[in-house]
Amino acid sequence: MAWAAPSLPNDKSRFICIYPAYINNKKTIAEGRRIPLEKAVENPTSTEIQDVCAAVGLNVLLEKNKMYPREWNRDAQYRGRVLIQLKTEDGKLCQPQFPTRKAVMLYAAETIPKLKTRTQKMGSSDQSLQQGEGSKKGKGKKKK
Repeated sequence: MAWAAPSLPNDKSRFICIYPAYINNKKTIAEGRRIPLEKAVENPTSTEIQDVCAAVGLNVLLEKNKMYPREWNRDAQYRGRVLIQLKTEDGKLCQPQFPTRKAVMLYAAETIPKLKTRTQKMGSSDQSLQQGEGSKKGKGKKKK
């Protein structure tokens, strides 16, 4: 008998799998990006994907210790995959606005930048960049 995660349904055929690399604008298509570059997001996490999909009413399962096979970086930031149920047992769509996996990926990529965690991070990083630029002095030789 095969081992399965406790909260994972036995029939995974109705679930799609989304790794953060699929919607990451820092990745090339060869590295795993699956949506157009202009619609992709900068370094999304599996938790962010889970948050936006759960908020719209999709049945979501986060697997934190799974890794995308093409991801060479083993940092915790790049770990995780999200299983999302698109169809019910009788084959009907759970959410009519998400008929395909690509529709889910495009929605996640569009919504993640609007998350509170993202907007707060952006605001604080802009301020720190401005402060950093003010402290730089003109180019010159180092004193010995």
